[in-house]
Amino acid sequence: MNLVRSLLFYVGYFLAMLICGVLFLPVAPLLPLGERYRLLNLYNHFIIAWFRVTCGVRYTIQGREHLPAGPCVILANHQCEWETIFLQLLKPPVCTVLKRELLNIPLFGWGLRLLKPIALDRSKPARAMKQVLTQGKERLEEGLSVLIFPEGTRVAPGQRRRYNKSGAVIACRAGVPVLPVAHNAGERWPGRHWVKNGGLLSVVVGEPIATSGRSPEDVLGEVEAWIEARLAEISEVPRPLREAEQTTERLPG
Repeated sequence: MNLVRSLLFYVGYFLAMLICGVLFLPVAPLLPLGERYRLLNLYNHFIIAWFRVTCGVRYTIQGREHLPAGPCVILANHQCEWETIFLQLLKPPVCTVLKRELLNIPLFGWGLRLLKPIALDRSKPARAMKQVLTQGKERLEEGLSVLIFPEGTRVAPGQRRRYNKSGAVIACRAGVPVLPVAHNAGERWPGRHWVKNGGLLSVVVGEPIATSGRSPEDVLGEVEAWIEARLAEISEVPRPLREAEQTTERLPG
């Protein structure tokens, strides 16, 4: 049944991409940025709803009341494609930090280019970091929020990866809050397998974390602790301990 549902989902997924690309891409560049986001995000709305209908996924989204009025830096765990689609809808307009190769995907990548992303060349990490810090601050000053996945790549449920502090650095330099988000989307939409799984998909939005007068390391530590605590609550797959925690557990006494 999951196989049939997944096939049906991808039929709608690619048809929607084709139709929205043909209809929206010629018009979008002519619109102001806010209207452009609303138009192109119709595709995102459809994919989120279509995933629920075809694959039998139920959603719970907690904490929408925590969304700040002004721009912020959104830091979320990264498990699959679903959250890259959903988080565009959480607090638009939002600028996403992503790998440059995505912009070359026909239709999909062309639409991304119109949303002012920060597209990085991962083969040049030093240059990429400078680009994130410079353009991230510029986007915030323009009134856009910035979405960063601090793990840097997709991390399967039940695994952990060191968090990168670039998002916290941007927020501290710009004096804007960090909005932490945790989810278990990878359990429903496996990151490296096309067959989807029905069940409950949970998203938790935390209270904005103030950055004024704080170091990026301090802010990032609070973000990571909050995300990991929420993942432990909503995940079906047990969360692994950090290396330091594992060492502590092995110590006698």
